[in-house]
Amino acid sequence: MEKNHPQQQRRNFLKSGLALGAATLMAPAVTMASPTITKAREEAFRISVGPYLQTTFGNEMSVLWITSKNAASWVEYGESADALNLKAYGESKLGLRPEGRLNCVTLKNLKPGVTYHYKIVSKEVVDFQPYKLTYGATISDTGTFVNADSAKENISFLMLNDIHDRPKSIPFLLDMDKEKQNDFIFFNGDIFDYQTDEKQIIDHMLQPCVDAFAKQTPFIYVRGNHETRGKFCREFPAYFQNVGRAAFTLGPVRFVILDTGEDKEDAHPVYAGIVDFDQYRIEQAKWLAEEMQSKAFKKATFRVVMMHIPPRYSGDAHGPVHCTEVFEPLLNKGKVDLVLSGHTHKYMVHQPAQGKNSYPLIIGGGPKEGTRTYTKIKANKQLLSAVMFDDSGKEVGRVEVKR
Repeated sequence: MEKNHPQQQRRNFLKSGLALGAATLMAPAVTMASPTITKAREEAFRISVGPYLQTTFGNEMSVLWITSKNAASWVEYGESADALNLKAYGESKLGLRPEGRLNCVTLKNLKPGVTYHYKIVSKEVVDFQPYKLTYGATISDTGTFVNADSAKENISFLMLNDIHDRPKSIPFLLDMDKEKQNDFIFFNGDIFDYQTDEKQIIDHMLQPCVDAFAKQTPFIYVRGNHETRGKFCREFPAYFQNVGRAAFTLGPVRFVILDTGEDKEDAHPVYAGIVDFDQYRIEQAKWLAEEMQSKAFKKATFRVVMMHIPPRYSGDAHGPVHCTEVFEPLLNKGKVDLVLSGHTHKYMVHQPAQGKNSYPLIIGGGPKEGTRTYTKIKANKQLLSAVMFDDSGKEVGRVEVKR
């Protein structure tokens, strides 16, 4: 049999290569899709978590939820479940309503003391072209809440702190509060060890809160030093209405919330030169001084400050020492009635002390079984009381301030 000439062999090889390339180009595109992409396409559009409520009162309520895919979303609400005749969207920026997965819609101009029914609605965005937006499925969920009257005579709330990625502690401690009558739940920092990803935020806080209370009772949340850590710490605030400083009035109490930042020095190697907590605390001290000159602060029957790192009694690390330096003189001067903190993992009540704190200071415990606490705070025009319980239900601290 005659053998092919070497040049003929090369021509045959090139022909077979071109034929193979053409066959590859003509193959269906689906053969190129990775298993991850295919799974994402097949995943049903759903609510990943929510709705959950946050507020600083003032006749407003923020409704938050997360969807599995990008969507256009809104809230329908009203005073009857059968007549959700009002509609609200997330905050528009530069004339553009939000479109995405993280939703925060604030309902405004609510009537004091009225029960509202609401429905969250999300319409999946399947394709977003410059001149054509294609929608997919629409999903929804419902809830109710009472818009607290800021002028109400009696208030109550519960404080939890230092959960440290132990999500079962949230419903456990909440369930120990037998009264179950709270205007809000307050999380005083270190609910996590550090910030890793969205799944951690959902599984270790948001879902337990939704299951226990957050569809009908709002929560307020301030960062602890551990929420400032981890690769997801910069994305973390987007999952909440607010996790920083705030001030609001409810009933006879003016509440002031401070974000105390990290307990390590800014120059610590673990932060690689990309934090500035000293200046952050200094700026908050300036804000606190201005708040203490406000009419709302001065005329309040009681003044309560909530901050994760205590302004004293929490060791000699840089952050706690700096908190004492910048915040304690202002708190003493401002005639604060109570400070609520966490951080040390050792529950304690520190009564006013000459030359130190002029106010009572409650430090909640945690996070392990046997050291966990919850604190119940109540107030009317005559009495502010804060009672701390351990996780067996035993009272372990009490503060009462009378007028």
